[in-house]
Amino acid sequence: MSTISLRLPASLHKSVRELARKEDVSINQLITTALAEKLSALTTAEYLNDRAKLGSRRKFDRAMTKVRDVKPEERDEL
Repeated sequence: MSTISLRLPASLHKSVRELARKEDVSINQLITTALAEKLSALTTAEYLNDRAKLGSRRKFDRAMTKVRDVKPEERDEL
């Protein structure tokens, strides 16, 4: 595990401290979890963008022609 020194504006530190207390976790745990969630979101978006570049509209349209045109079940309607 690594140690990092982090400078936060007083208002952000206060908010983090209050939320950590409310969630019954340490400030370290709250910041670590928040950072992990943000990194996950950013890397997921990058991954999806890379995968989208590999897509083919022609292949998609061809696959969609194989989908039957049926009314959705009642529980699946919007």
